[in-house]
Amino acid sequence: MSFFKIATMLCLSVVMFACQPEQAETAKPQSEGSEATKNISAPVFSGTTLGGRTVSSKSLAGKAYIVNFFASWCPPCRAEMPDMVALQSEYEQNGFTFVGITVDEDLSKARAFVSDYGINFPVVVADQQILDTYSSYVEGGLRAIPTSFVVGADGSLQSVLLGPQSKMAFDNLIREAINAGG
Repeated sequence: MSFFKIATMLCLSVVMFACQPEQAETAKPQSEGSEATKNISAPVFSGTTLGGRTVSSKSLAGKAYIVNFFASWCPPCRAEMPDMVALQSEYEQNGFTFVGITVDEDLSKARAFVSDYGINFPVVVADQQILDTYSSYVEGGLRAIPTSFVVGADGSLQSVLLGPQSKMAFDNLIREAINAGG
């Protein structure tokens, strides 16, 4: 086997290992005197979608949702997106939605990504205020994508997830978020 083939296989193995959903971590939101994330109110935000609509935590009041920070160029983000699209279709009628927040600098690439993946939930363009708001809920700040914030129907921050998630993990989180406070 040639050196090139061995190097390629080694690099591919490292990428595949790094992109496994089981490697994701749950971060604890920063709060004073609170041990459980369920006692923490979800971040308050407002942003503009790629289509020019406004999406905010206020407009989502009473709904369970997951805010997912992603970029079109991010392999783990690309890997989890089909599961998110499928789960959005499955749970939308139950009062749930994903909210994607793209950190892409080239919005034409973000729009192409949304179209190519058939994304069926709002995708907001990240601005500094949104980044600062969500960074305050993660120890050390928002430094990696994908990162997901799970918000219960009661408005509580259920969990913060660093790294890609499997369909089963998202499914369990969605069910818990829908039943929060109910």
